[in-house]
Amino acid sequence: SNTEQEEEEEQEEEESEGEDPDDERDLGRIFAKRIQWSVENLASRSQVVEELVGDLLRVFKILLSDSFFPVLKPAIGVGSAFEGWSPHEDDVVYCLLVPLKPPHGHAFHLELGTTGKIQVKDSCVRVVLECTCTREQLVGDMLCFVHNPEEELRRNQDPSLLDTLCTGSYLDVEKTALWFQNLVKPAWVVVPQSLYYNMEVLPSSRSCKLQLTNASTRTLFVEMMFGVQQGDSDIFLSSENTEAIFTPSTTWPESYAVAEVKFFRHMASQVP
Repeated sequence: SNTEQEEEEEQEEEESEGEDPDDERDLGRIFAKRIQWSVENLASRSQVVEELVGDLLRVFKILLSDSFFPVLKPAIGVGSAFEGWSPHEDDVVYCLLVPLKPPHGHAFHLELGTTGKIQVKDSCVRVVLECTCTREQLVGDMLCFVHNPEEELRRNQDPSLLDTLCTGSYLDVEKTALWFQNLVKPAWVVVPQSLYYNMEVLPSSRSCKLQLTNASTRTLFVEMMFGVQQGDSDIFLSSENTEAIFTPSTTWPESYAVAEVKFFRHMASQVP
């Protein structure tokens, strides 16, 4: 369980802190042990975070089942913590990318930018309404956004994605992040991890950052970013911050984070 795992981690930490190196050989042994503990600790906490986020997204799926908001796919752990290393053990941020798919009656058209020699930074996600007249006739669970009068749509159906999370015709990162953050609190009370952790949503304009603190005041920092997949590739247009001083809210820079974590895991599997 989470509690037993944390007690083991604390005991190992105390043992490590209590060792007194007499010579360089002891120091090397303690250092090697510390590295091994750090790697194992990262892996176990990464698994805890993945399970927690997975449970949250399953609750979201129920809450959003009849809506025209983006469809949330299973989160993908990215960044150093999920690659098996981290430069600072005590303030690790566990980053995950949540892929977004268009809801019924919508399509995402990716418009790739041209700036940046290595990474395209000014890409956008254009949202287009699609005809659902056939679905309307056969299933009868929604009105076609394209071929029904606006007044009838306004009276009988929830607004389209264009009217909620977009600026103009483009998916807005900041609106998407705020929408996601507002879903976390009602969903949190349902997930089993709420029994073990206090959860706080931290300020963030382009992602959802959580601070989780358990009874022994051990803290986990989790950041969920959002991404739209390019075809069947491991490249996403993501909500992650760029190095630019100002990033427009409709800008979704290219991210290779998923490809990188897959590469690291492949390389790790090749080590004897």
